[in-house]
Amino acid sequence: MAPKATTLKCLPPSVGPAVVVFLILIPAVCSAIEVNCSQPNQPALLEALTPIFNLSSIRPVMNMTTYTNVNIYFTLYGILGVDEKAQLLHTYLWLHYWWMNEFVSWDPIQCGNDKISLPRKKFWVPDIVINEFMDENTAPFVPYVYLFSNGKVHDAQPVKVVSSCNLDIYTFPFDIQNCTLTFNSYIHFAMDLQITLGKRADEITEHSKNVMTTMGEWELLEITSHKYHKQLDKGGHVDELAFHIRVRRRATLYVVNLLIPSCFLITVDLFSFLLPPQSVDRSSFKMTLILGYTVFLLIMNDLLPITGNTIPLINVFFSICLALMVASLLETILITNLLYGSGDFSPAPRWVQVLVLQILGRLVCMSRKSKEPEDSDMKPSTVVPQQKAGDGLPGERGPTLEGKAVQELRSLSRDLRAIRLQVEKQLGGSQSSDEWIQVGFIIDRLLFGLYILFISVSFITIIIIWAQSYSQ
Repeated sequence: MAPKATTLKCLPPSVGPAVVVFLILIPAVCSAIEVNCSQPNQPALLEALTPIFNLSSIRPVMNMTTYTNVNIYFTLYGILGVDEKAQLLHTYLWLHYWWMNEFVSWDPIQCGNDKISLPRKKFWVPDIVINEFMDENTAPFVPYVYLFSNGKVHDAQPVKVVSSCNLDIYTFPFDIQNCTLTFNSYIHFAMDLQITLGKRADEITEHSKNVMTTMGEWELLEITSHKYHKQLDKGGHVDELAFHIRVRRRATLYVVNLLIPSCFLITVDLFSFLLPPQSVDRSSFKMTLILGYTVFLLIMNDLLPITGNTIPLINVFFSICLALMVASLLETILITNLLYGSGDFSPAPRWVQVLVLQILGRLVCMSRKSKEPEDSDMKPSTVVPQQKAGDGLPGERGPTLEGKAVQELRSLSRDLRAIRLQVEKQLGGSQSSDEWIQVGFIIDRLLFGLYILFISVSFITIIIIWAQSYSQ
């Protein structure tokens, strides 16, 4: 049934019949259509609203200089994930838009209802977009909007947002990300369409935490908002409403599966320094640890973040741990070589004696060993008893016995000279050998101290970062 009355409120009294006909055909140019229902039910209300459906192509204002105010708020229903490599944040939102349609109003008592849901295509809807949107919206499409008796229109729809976000994963797994969703009109200037916040940011945060169902890797901290006026090259400006979403990664999984096992392996490698350096088992033990640590990193590779703008601190930690294990193995090989082959080495250079034996030796509390006793005290007596002519064994006389004694003495003299040369060679190389052996032990003690320092600093740093992350 047609509406009972259509009131044109702004017609001048002297207007001609042609203008009257024109204004009847286009009633929204001057005034709203007051809907009168024949019965207080939805079919009568829908029939009375039929002329409004022809006005869906224009912005619903009586005067084109009047701007349309769109109230926006949303509910963060779920944080689906973060792609560090592509710098993307995946979220699921419930969007809510409110605006005023000045073309329609009705009496809720006369029509029997103060609101009605109608197809979206029958009304003008604002062209609000999210600037950071990077992919197609795959959420279910909602084809209806709510129209209220006072002319307000409520548009609510779910949106799966894949938005660009500048992710900082340097402090992974204790990182906090701050991503922005900027709402603005795609084509309308601020003189035509303005955007305002429909609900306080703290209320949006509280409601989102209550309804959020995906309590997985990421935790919502807060949502804040800020209003901008973006200046364009054409001289106008566009209203922008930005929502800043702060989320924190739950670090428990990564601490248990990555950090704690890595610290255990590096601690075992630390205590391997208690094994004697000359033992072959020490080098094989360290090699086994390196292979085990490499296999551990390969297994846990899926848990490590894909590098974004910066290298995560945890990757640096793992690299340093592996480097220390390799350095300890090389140091064990060096010490073993010094212990078993130091006798064949040339004397230690002066810079090695100063840098390692004196400076580093004092640093690790290993003073330089005292020198060996003087050679004069160690050398055997070289005095060869001389036999006087006429002396001999009792009962032995004559030229034959004297010749045999001289030959035996000469042979004994040659043997003594060979023993003396061997002893002098050993005594001359003992000091050089001791220096190289002491260099090896100082390096071993120095690397042991560096291990303890690194493990202590790592534990303290992890505790501080974790405490700061959860205090925010």
